[in-house]
Amino acid sequence: MNGWVLPDDVLRDAPVHTPRPRELADLELLLTGAFAPLTGFLGRADLTSQARSGRLADGTPWPIPVTLELPTELVDQLELGNPLRRLVVLADPEGAPVAAIDATEVWPSRDGLSVVGGPVRRIGDGGHAPFRQLRRPPAEVRAELPAGRVLGVIADRPLHRPQLAQIAHAARTLAAYVLVLVPVAELGPDGLPPEALVRCVLAARDRLPHATIVAVPIAKRDDDVRDALLRSRVAGAYGVTHLLSTGEFFVGGGLRVLVPRELAYDGRDGQWRGRDDIPPRNRRLPLSPEEIDDLLDTGAPLPEWHTPPAVARELARERPPRRLRGLVVFLTGLSGSGKSTIARGVADHLRETGERTVTLLDGDIVRRELSAGLGFSKADRDLNIRRIGWVAAEVARHGGVALCCPIAPYAAARATARELARAAGAGFVLVHVSTPVDVCERRDRKGHYARARAGQLTGMTGVDDPYEAPADADLTIDTSETTVDEAVGALVDYLAVEGWLEPRRATVTV
Repeated sequence: MNGWVLPDDVLRDAPVHTPRPRELADLELLLTGAFAPLTGFLGRADLTSQARSGRLADGTPWPIPVTLELPTELVDQLELGNPLRRLVVLADPEGAPVAAIDATEVWPSRDGLSVVGGPVRRIGDGGHAPFRQLRRPPAEVRAELPAGRVLGVIADRPLHRPQLAQIAHAARTLAAYVLVLVPVAELGPDGLPPEALVRCVLAARDRLPHATIVAVPIAKRDDDVRDALLRSRVAGAYGVTHLLSTGEFFVGGGLRVLVPRELAYDGRDGQWRGRDDIPPRNRRLPLSPEEIDDLLDTGAPLPEWHTPPAVARELARERPPRRLRGLVVFLTGLSGSGKSTIARGVADHLRETGERTVTLLDGDIVRRELSAGLGFSKADRDLNIRRIGWVAAEVARHGGVALCCPIAPYAAARATARELARAAGAGFVLVHVSTPVDVCERRDRKGHYARARAGQLTGMTGVDDPYEAPADADLTIDTSETTVDEAVGALVDYLAVEGWLEPRRATVTV
């Protein structure tokens, strides 16, 4: 749209859409100039050329597709021939406007979605996020960098002593200023939320050479090569001349200098490459991410030789021991399988011991209080599970235990519940109550199976609607082969063995 005139009345009447998290991350990189020379989401010709040759249609090298999908029903409201009627306001998850896109190109994508290409422009105050002051545009950062080499560090994990030592060594060897780029678009590879990762990096600031720390919304592409190319491109936009990365693509969780190679620290065997000045007795194997997780899960302190105390405190605050950390226990199975009975038994146990606060989200209660009005179509069932997962994650975010017992017949919806818990920094235990359908029918306390067999009820899971048995269950219980007390005990014992509860003590009777 020539001149990008955005009258208030045009924006007020424009449709509003909240992009997916990765698209929002790309949008911010477009708006700040980190994706220069791009000024918007790619059109069809650029995407075709990029896929074939790694270059845009004009020949500019570009490593990844940068796309935006909108619901087709929203796209149908646009008038592509009218510059004032093809604007779409793009909002953050809270609904605050972030930018507008001039939809100059639109074509079908997947069912119900269309790809939209066109330039974007910031509107509003840019949205809100933790550590907003660190989310600085590349031009502003470049203007403050000293002349000469700039060593970029992609810190997608906390910086422990081995990484800090390598950064210092690389900076000295290259005579380079250090610029730390912290990805903040999504959970880190070790499950840390972005704000916790930033706190951990800031906690290590006094162990770094003189450095600038910037928060950058880089989202993963689920492809190691594309991730590497994207990070290199964004780092270059910030003025980086030499790059370090904690990405597993480069060295299995350690750090490696991409240029030059001889300064690499290899996390696979804990040995320094190109260093002869460290006595063998002082060379210790760095802890693996799994070993760090194990120490945090049990509440054991991270050793000071490996992790600076300030970083260890931040990690312990974000990842308290499992016995104190929030947890979602998600029981899935057919109607009548015993999910609610087991969940109530576990809830009673936790209330008796008093060791954890507990919230019970039973399927019938949720349908009445949280999902009233929803039917039993696949879309409504998925929405019901998403609502349960969201509430459970919020309970767990604040240290509680949420016991959920819906039928949850579809694997994708259960995976969404798991991701919501993970995003809240909580644990997630999936329990498959695998009682066979014939046993469930014999119980049929609510009469659902009988009505379904008589044709009076449709969409009954296990009768005329499928149940996708979980392949990723943490625990499987068949209540046709065990008593209620045994089933409850099995789940309580599993949670205790995994560290979520204290080991069971004998019940005091009066």
